[in-house]
Amino acid sequence: MREETIDTLVIGGGQAGLTMSHRLKQRGIAHLVLERRRIAERWRSERWDGLMFQFPNWSVRLPEFAYPHSDPDGFSDTASIIAFIEAYAAFVAPPIRCGLEVTKLRRDAGGFLAEIADGRIAARNVVVATGPYQRPLQPDVLREQPGLFQVHASDYKNPAQLPDGAVLVIGAGASGAQITDELVRAGRHVFLSVGRHNRLPRRYRGRDLFWWLAEMGVDETPVEQRGPSRLLPVISGAHGGHTIDFRRFAADGVTLLGRVTAARDGVLEIAPDLAGNIANGDAYYATFLGIVDDFIAARGLDQPDDPLARVSLPDPPCLTAPLDTIDLGTERISSVIWATGYGLELNWIDIPVLDDNGAPRHRRGVSEVPGLYFLGLQWLSKMKSSFLSGVGDDAAVLADHIAARALAGWCGSPQETVSKQKAGTPLLHGNKPRDL
Repeated sequence: MREETIDTLVIGGGQAGLTMSHRLKQRGIAHLVLERRRIAERWRSERWDGLMFQFPNWSVRLPEFAYPHSDPDGFSDTASIIAFIEAYAAFVAPPIRCGLEVTKLRRDAGGFLAEIADGRIAARNVVVATGPYQRPLQPDVLREQPGLFQVHASDYKNPAQLPDGAVLVIGAGASGAQITDELVRAGRHVFLSVGRHNRLPRRYRGRDLFWWLAEMGVDETPVEQRGPSRLLPVISGAHGGHTIDFRRFAADGVTLLGRVTAARDGVLEIAPDLAGNIANGDAYYATFLGIVDDFIAARGLDQPDDPLARVSLPDPPCLTAPLDTIDLGTERISSVIWATGYGLELNWIDIPVLDDNGAPRHRRGVSEVPGLYFLGLQWLSKMKSSFLSGVGDDAAVLADHIAARALAGWCGSPQETVSKQKAGTPLLHGNKPRDL
């Protein structure tokens, strides 16, 4: 069995792992990046063909590396984002090994020991940068429905993948909404199960949503000030980017449903929560418009009025008289797409650092176990921590912490180390692991 050691091991070769490598190289810290398959693997294998990135081109960037585009207000397809991450990897030139999965991470006398297929790697520090979208969540409520094609959004590719017939999309977040739109444009009859959601405008008063978040400093909101909601905004970058409006979906032929709660003999039971969920989404939307209006007034900004943003279509019959059951056979529903999100899958970490829900205990990416870090998670330190444009800030903080640990182990204090690092003093040299 091969064994080797390295100062810092980074697990994950997506944008978070690559950015971490960049920050470690800037500080001269020897490290190794392990990627279980390919760079940006989830972008390659867990996205559907027609997915458009939800961030406008002008906002897409990684540390010291701009996204090339000809339309700043446009939205890019998945292939373009993959190409951008590949180009960033070439720019960073990380010490990376692809096709190596860490099957277990545990502590040892010198720090940590990562087990891989052909050996073990010892490291003084470990950064887990495997991203927030690890395990597709798919309830088993329809498990006993023979002949029904079911697929999670992570494995959905395009409408041609589905058998003939109507489609039930369960989950009305960003993925569920964009997939519904794609299916409708392909001529499919869609039933959309709408749960609680946070609906926001794509653009308002002449600017994109993310322009307003940055201008108002909302994307810098620290995790300590995060509200109770854990829902991501329902937005879309498809077809030039547009606001998701569930009443518009209904006008285009979509049948809106409440949550699917049970199924028996091909009949689904639907919760009586559709009207409340739509109302809550509308309230969230209206609140955001009001916040922007107040900001414009307080700053005296010259932004055009946008009265159409507050215009609402009439409530469709499926909202005023919602269905409480639905018969799959009668409605000719042959397919179900589960757009029900993702969970973390960190049970390979054999260290008592996970809470009862399997999420890591940490403060801004620094765990309670010295030398163990997390990067790329939603709200790691602030709202934009998981954005392409935000992961670099967190990586820099973690790299400084790692540098401080290195020097504190030899001489001086962590505070002195950070000061030296800000002055540009390298602490360690080289990026190749050493064989034991």
